[in-house]
Amino acid sequence: MKKGIFKNPLRRWGWLFLGPMAIAFIIGFVWPFFQGIFLSFCKFKIVTKATFVGFDNYVKAIKDASFMHSFWYTALFAVVSLVLINVLAFTVAYLLTQGIKGSNLFRTVFFMPNLIGGIVLGYIWSMIFDGVLSMFDTSILLESKYGFWGLIILMCWQQIGYMMIIYIAGLQAVPEDMLEAAKIDGATKTQTLFRVVIPNVMPSITICTFLSLTNGFKLFDQNLALTGGLPFEIQPDGSSIKTTEMLALNIYNTFSGSSISAHGTAQAKAVLFFILVAAIGLVQLGITRKREVQQ
Repeated sequence: MKKGIFKNPLRRWGWLFLGPMAIAFIIGFVWPFFQGIFLSFCKFKIVTKATFVGFDNYVKAIKDASFMHSFWYTALFAVVSLVLINVLAFTVAYLLTQGIKGSNLFRTVFFMPNLIGGIVLGYIWSMIFDGVLSMFDTSILLESKYGFWGLIILMCWQQIGYMMIIYIAGLQAVPEDMLEAAKIDGATKTQTLFRVVIPNVMPSITICTFLSLTNGFKLFDQNLALTGGLPFEIQPDGSSIKTTEMLALNIYNTFSGSSISAHGTAQAKAVLFFILVAAIGLVQLGITRKREVQQ
């Protein structure tokens, strides 16, 4: 019997298993993706008719004051949430790997908020904030600072538990011999943490940083449910800007507006949004991976 006779049929008929997945991927992602890029260069007169207009939609998107405001607002939100989520998640994970009693229960409790949908979570926290702020005769929908920090608190409450699980996995993978060597050399807990533990947990930091950064930029349902972009701010030219509106919500509001011609602009914003998130994600991955320790 020839060697590999049982492997040849798998190589020959493997496309039967990979084919349906590849077709579904092309239909569900590749085709809509490239069609969306093409439609970003078009102007819509009716829903089913589009005319090629070149870069006009991109010019309109960049000149849109609400879009630029949502960009900087989202960037600030992403940076603040990135720092808070990862610092708090790592701290919780580190404490729960120190052999304290009931650590498994605490892990479950911290992870549970991640199981709640974004829309539901937004409405729950909306009621909580309204109840608290009503004592000060204000609302989360009346002042931008409350909306911003409300979104930060909501995002942290939902994401810390998920990131904690990833950090716990990284902490448990730190080589015991390195920890023992540091202890024998007389290293303090702080020195061990920063010179041994954190360098070995860099793969987990890379993953958590990427997830929290991209999640911060892509935030939509929580933004829609908690503030809806409110409050408004009237500009000198008479136009209005929603001060807590993030990029994803701005694209949605542009597309769902009363004018069909705005569909092309919304699509151009979506393409710019994709390029922005992809570029930031790749840069972040490149920076953090260089700091990973090869074991």
